[in-house]
Order: sequence, then C-alpha cells, then structure tokens
Amino acid sequence: MKYCYAALITLMALFFSFAPTFADDQPYIDGVCGNWVDDQWVPNGKCPDVADVKHDTVSGTIISVKGHLVTVQQATRAVVINDQPALDSKQTGKVAVGRNIVAYGFWRDSNFYATAIY
Repeated sequence: MKYCYAALITLMALFFSFAPTFADDQPYIDGVCGNWVDDQWVPNGKCPDVADVKHDTVSGTIISVKGHLVTVQQATRAVVINDQPALDSKQTGKVAVGRNIVAYGFWRDSNFYATAIY
C-alpha cells in the first residue's frame, strides 16, 4: 500500500512539473500594452516586446461580414479582419457591408486583429 502512495505522489509530481509545457500561451491584449495616439502605436512599457505582433491600421470598404470575420476591400486587395477583440471592447460601431472603415489593431501570424473600428 505504501508503494502505491509513493507511485501516486511520484506521478503527480511528474505531471505538475510538465504543467507549464501544456499551458496555452497567454493571449495578447492590445489595450494593456499601449494605445493609439494620432494613428501611431505608442507602447506603455507594461508588456515585453512581442516580435510576432506588428501594429497597423487597415482601411477600406466592408464587403462581407461573417460572424467575427470582416472582409475589407482596399484598392488592390481584400483583407479579412478578425474583429473579435474590438467586439469584446465594444469598439466597432455598426459593422455593415458598404461601410468605409479604419480598423486599428495588429498583425499576428499573418492575421489582422482589429482592436477598434471607426
């Protein structure tokens, strides 16, 4: 019986030592790391420099809305925007086909995440 307890404790210790490996990466939250001032991203120093996040704006006319994905037609291309961060912070206004917008946000893994849409 005492070997069963020892084996159980050993397995638990082994599992918990690997727990950080199994944990998901924390989501990037734009509003915690800085803000937009006169169309320029200004970091506030509260977040480490995240190499895979590039702050940018996307402007154009909405041509499609499917849930949290908004397709914007620009002069030479169409861009699909994930507007879930803007929806979460109630910074989208009316998202409708035909509306001209400027979306503030960031690129990550070749996807644009809008944190505000005007």
